[in-house]
Amino acid sequence: MRFDLVDLHLFVAIAEARSITQGATRANLALASASARIKGLEAALGVALLTRGRRGVVLTPAGEALLGHARVVLHDVETLRGDLGTYARGLKASVFMLANTVGLSEHLPKALASFLREHPNISLAVEERESADIAQAIASGVADIGFAADHTLPDHLERFSFREDRFMLVTSPRSAFANRRQIDFQEVVNEDFVGLTNSTALQSHIGKYAARFGARLRFRAQLRDFDAMCQMVAAGVGVAIVPEIAARRCARTMAIKLVRIRDPWASRRLAICVRSFETLSRPAQQLFEHLRKEAEPLK
Repeated sequence: MRFDLVDLHLFVAIAEARSITQGATRANLALASASARIKGLEAALGVALLTRGRRGVVLTPAGEALLGHARVVLHDVETLRGDLGTYARGLKASVFMLANTVGLSEHLPKALASFLREHPNISLAVEERESADIAQAIASGVADIGFAADHTLPDHLERFSFREDRFMLVTSPRSAFANRRQIDFQEVVNEDFVGLTNSTALQSHIGKYAARFGARLRFRAQLRDFDAMCQMVAAGVGVAIVPEIAARRCARTMAIKLVRIRDPWASRRLAICVRSFETLSRPAQQLFEHLRKEAEPLK
């Protein structure tokens, strides 16, 4: 059984768009050509991949299975193309990593910098995603390594704990919450908030928990990093939810108070995960082992 990479790319595009027309456009193919390719692929496999309807297409169980494998194949081909292409620029390999907001801004930079110093012939691309999205991407082979909340990861992914982390409520010393040691998230969902920009994974994560109480967080300011958020809180603009590692760092130089959030979601274990260590490229294996050495022992 032979597979054409153009057919696989087209099939993934159609599956993601849930439309043959839009999938053909994404794959830069004419609609008639795209339709013929999909019919040829179904004929070669001897099974229907799509159920066609007035509102688009729906994947059959066989189509869902092919989608997962196609994504892995296309990712591997892109990795191969990228690794070979970097030889001309003096680099020998690249690793693609996904990380949540906290990992990207607080936990990973130092560890990744030391890895790149030790391996000058390896390049690294890190993209920010929500933990749940990272789990799905790693499971489907879209990226090499992930950094995510452990509870979002399916059991079949290989992982190790990297850090323990807790979200804290950050307030000004003049806030009504300043003298509290602990608080329930529900008590503050109607307060004025200082947050990250809507594009960050962490902001989306916190917003989902507010929605469970029928609330939508009201932001007076949205900024790009935790330091700027804490400065706004110190000025009395509102309260903020910040990872403990960042909150305690800011508290050393800013007039802010930290209050522990009691909700279970506020305490989490952060993990490094891969689909399979054995199938990783050698550079990705080296990064995985480097991060294992950098992991903190669990408390």
